[in-house]
Amino acid sequence: MTGDAGGIPAVGEAVHDSDRDRVGRVMGHVGPYVQLRPLAGGREWDADPGHLRRLTPAELLSALVAQANARSRQTR
Repeated sequence: MTGDAGGIPAVGEAVHDSDRDRVGRVMGHVGPYVQLRPLAGGREWDADPGHLRRLTPAELLSALVAQANARSRQTR
C-alpha cells in the first residue's frame, strides 16, 4: 500500500486505487491481488496492493456524499 505502513487492507476497508483513480471497498484477497468493489456496488476489479491507499474519514465521507448526489440526480 502506498502512503501508509498498514500493509494490505482488510475486507470492508475503503481504499483509493491509484492505477484506476477509483475508490472502492475491499471485498477479498486472491493471490497477489485485492478485489475492490465501488462504494455504490457494482462490478469488482482486481487491484495491486502496492497502488492502494486507505481513505481518511473525510475522504470516505466525501466519496459517499458524491455517490448520494449522483444517485439523486439520476432519479429526477
